[in-house]
Amino acid sequence: MYRRRSRAQLVGFTLGSLALGIASGRLQAAEAGPTEHVQVVGQAASIDNALKEQRSADSIKSVVHADGVAQLPDQNVAEAVQRLPGVSVERDQGEGRFVTVRGLAPDLNSVTINGTLVPAPESGRRAVALDVLPAELVQSLSVIKTLTPDMDANSLGGTIDVESLSAFDHKGLFYTGSSEASYDKNTRQTSPKFSGAASNRFSLGDGIDNFGVAAALSWQKRDFGSDNVETGGDWDGARLQSFEQRDYDISRERTGGGLNFDYKPDDVSKYYLRTLYSRFKDDEVRTTNAFEFADAQRAGETGDAEGTRKLKARTETQEIQSYVFGGERMMGLWTLSGQAGYSESSEDSPGHIAGATFVGNDDFAGTGFYDRDKPRPIVGSSFYDTSNFTLDKVDWEKQYTKDTEKNVRLDLARDYDFKGYASQFKFGGKVSRRDKSNDLEVWKYEDFDDQGFSDQQLNLSQFQKGNIDYRLGHFGSGISPGAVKGLIGSLDAASAYDPAESRANDFKINEDINAGYFMNTLDVDKWRFIAGLRYEGTEMDAKGTGVRDGAFEPNDTKRRYHHWLPGLHARYQIDKSTQLRAAWTKTVVRPTFGQLAPGFVIDDDEATFGNPNLKPLESSNLDLGIEHFMGRAGTVSAFVFYKDIQNFVYNTDLAGTGQWASFSEANTFANGDKAKLYGLELAYSQKLDWLPSPWDGLLLGANATLSRSDASINGFDQSTGTNRKRDIDLPSQSKTVGNVMLGWENDTLSLRLSANYKSAYLYELAAIGDKDHDQYVDAQTFVDFSARYSLTKNLKVSFEAQNLTDQPYFVYSGHRAYNGQYEEYGPTYKVGLTFTHF
Repeated sequence: MYRRRSRAQLVGFTLGSLALGIASGRLQAAEAGPTEHVQVVGQAASIDNALKEQRSADSIKSVVHADGVAQLPDQNVAEAVQRLPGVSVERDQGEGRFVTVRGLAPDLNSVTINGTLVPAPESGRRAVALDVLPAELVQSLSVIKTLTPDMDANSLGGTIDVESLSAFDHKGLFYTGSSEASYDKNTRQTSPKFSGAASNRFSLGDGIDNFGVAAALSWQKRDFGSDNVETGGDWDGARLQSFEQRDYDISRERTGGGLNFDYKPDDVSKYYLRTLYSRFKDDEVRTTNAFEFADAQRAGETGDAEGTRKLKARTETQEIQSYVFGGERMMGLWTLSGQAGYSESSEDSPGHIAGATFVGNDDFAGTGFYDRDKPRPIVGSSFYDTSNFTLDKVDWEKQYTKDTEKNVRLDLARDYDFKGYASQFKFGGKVSRRDKSNDLEVWKYEDFDDQGFSDQQLNLSQFQKGNIDYRLGHFGSGISPGAVKGLIGSLDAASAYDPAESRANDFKINEDINAGYFMNTLDVDKWRFIAGLRYEGTEMDAKGTGVRDGAFEPNDTKRRYHHWLPGLHARYQIDKSTQLRAAWTKTVVRPTFGQLAPGFVIDDDEATFGNPNLKPLESSNLDLGIEHFMGRAGTVSAFVFYKDIQNFVYNTDLAGTGQWASFSEANTFANGDKAKLYGLELAYSQKLDWLPSPWDGLLLGANATLSRSDASINGFDQSTGTNRKRDIDLPSQSKTVGNVMLGWENDTLSLRLSANYKSAYLYELAAIGDKDHDQYVDAQTFVDFSARYSLTKNLKVSFEAQNLTDQPYFVYSGHRAYNGQYEEYGPTYKVGLTFTHF
């Protein structure tokens, strides 16, 4: 058809489906070659372009291309990349956010925009939430799973590389604009979205269009919500100690823009400037009903319980800026390339209600619950009477986090002949400077009656607003954030300021990395070999403040370490449509900033602290695989991978050991000994254009990743007074991840039905001797449908339905029968109109 949102390299089937794909090999593959910049139209064309790039790459990678409308097939980058083999996403409020690659957690992967690292807006993380990036600003996404020596070695699972628009992606003047309305069934709210992109090429001499300008803009505001019930794992066997009902009212606004320049003065040189700005504003109001039983209860039992009503209301704005300037020039047998990049991420949470707590005036008799996986309260009408609750305390916070990364790199390559075989020697270096800071300020307002407030003024009835629509049962009235702000606004902020909690969470961490490498590429008959060595030297300086029994102590930790990282890649062309790949690499990931944070709090016999002396995670990686290409948009592949990981990081309690022998709690982070991750990655896609009409419009696709992990942790078990060792799966590692897609298209109509599956995974570890309280995220399957119809060559109408099966988010404690958290979002429906000139 005229144009179509591209679909990621398609989706996971079973081995039987793969066998069918191979059996249909009468579709002949074209010779692999470099990807040309052509207008992409339709699902099949988009997939075909992605496969061409994947096929000719020196690394093992998966690619998804935007189509001619400059749009990916999903609402944000994270949800688009999850369609690729070996990739899954962690969701927040039903939206894809953080990317997991081959079972390795988001903080163990890296994100680059136009080849330069993207720092993380969130204070404690390295992982970048990809829902911050609107899909309209992206031309292509690549997940690079084996790193060559000329690439940063800062990922264990893979590097997600985002390429923004270029004027040379189109032959001439191109522009597009679209509008969309989405309907959230859970909240019954409708939200708008607008986007546009344009590019053109101009002549700066010799009558050749050698200068290009591309620009894109996107704006979306989405109003929605979710309903939640959670225990946090507060179970004693089959008895429950406490649980909460939560209602979320959310508004998210995404704004993005990009302006890119390309200059190609001749056939041997090119220069570019890439800019990207993204802003993500998240307004959230969370209202909570909390129940704490006097004695832990089984389902159906009743007794006395404390009741609490709570409110949290905050606005959080994340911004990402990326600027990359670079160029390349060929000088005979030599090729010189260089790049300078600056990226900045920030998260700003202005003064907000971090928690307002209203406590019940008396215990609520005859209170219990039923349904262990989705606990629902058994409680009398007195709990829903706001006059029975009094304001007890208000926590007020503001926080600002900033993360910047500056880098300069230079590469020099020389082509040469080695005994009649084409070869290239390449070497270069990179200098990067990263600075991350966190500033948290906390105020705690309490003892209101001592400040002259009457019981009536503090009664919840003075703060209530309309009843909350809650799909998981009866909830009662909401709480007005404005009324809470109005009350504490009349109080002395200085006397409520909490310097201990504020200063203990502040830090500044500088991370300087100096890198150099050399590598050699050799083509011998049907073989291509790449061998090389990368060096990365790291200097870290972490500054923070500790609080020991109310006294402040500065903490400044400096560290220096080095890594030598060899890599070997091989590709063998069996025939024109089939190739083998193999790679052995070594990579390294530094611990997260939250794990390295130098602040600490020691209060009597309890301690909480980061660990700036953690060792980096190191991994030796082996990949083997085969790819077979079948005509247009057709491929079948299988890869096995193995990772030997040293120094993985986990949370632990050191109480009862060493210097913490007299403590009841000493929570921090530690390095594990070793972990192993291994698996099988399968992928298949095909356009069935040899079938008679109308079946020749069918598209099939599938991928599946099957993985296993082995790891162990050590800790002191206070219940037995002994040191213990426990075997675990790696956190965030699902044993099965897969996609299935059925599509159909002709010149005017395009249809797609897709499903994404992710099996259960370990979310949070309990104490060393308490594996029954480990938290797991249950398996999820998301089903989506889209339809697009071309009214004219330039005008298209679309319909999309997401989360058709109303898939919930379910965390369980040890066993699926015991709730940790349950959350529902409901389906979302969209209609849109797009105009394009090309």
